[in-house]
Amino acid sequence: MMKSYGSRVSDGWGQYSSLGQYLSRNLSLQNESSMFVWIPRAHTRLFSQASANAVDPNENKITIGPPKSDEKDDNVVYYGPISDTIRKVKLLSLSTCCLSVSLGPVITFLTSPELNVIVKGAVGATVIFISASTTAALHWFASPYVHKLKWKPGSDNFEVEVLSWLATYLPKTIQFSDIKSPDTNRPYVTFKANGNYYFIDTERFQNKALLARLIPKQPTTSSTLKKV
Repeated sequence: MMKSYGSRVSDGWGQYSSLGQYLSRNLSLQNESSMFVWIPRAHTRLFSQASANAVDPNENKITIGPPKSDEKDDNVVYYGPISDTIRKVKLLSLSTCCLSVSLGPVITFLTSPELNVIVKGAVGATVIFISASTTAALHWFASPYVHKLKWKPGSDNFEVEVLSWLATYLPKTIQFSDIKSPDTNRPYVTFKANGNYYFIDTERFQNKALLARLIPKQPTTSSTLKKV
């Protein structure tokens, strides 16, 4: 019977039979919890391709903290904790504004043929105004937010990155001597420099000595009375 299957047995550990060699070439053997599970090699290739093409579940999640690409930059001393979130919200606002400006009047004129042309124009202008005003308000509110701050120890200036109108990072170099106290009731403002307002999260700023240089000292009541 062994000869009929063409098997060959030797001393010691033994050798695979011709049937065993065929199975070993086409099947993958996995041992888990003392149980043998046979998986065809073609299925193994499909599983490996599926795992390689799988989308990372954390790719589109809102992250808090520095981006991985900039973690090795030694001159970066501060990252905005919600920088990525603010940029995504602003991109969404810009997208909706562009769609409202381009498609709002067209939809208004096509969906209500019984209305007067003047009324249609007023409705379209209202849609454009609301969309543009909300986008402008978001930019006004989020423009002081510092997304990244670079400073080289011993330097008299530092570089910050804020968002532009088009949600792109805009670097600005600021001298420490230009920092002033923000003379405004605008929310989320830490200091003022060269006519612009900037905001940093003081609780997440690690370098407290540098933070003391960024936050201007408020004049006390006694000093104010002396000047008077």
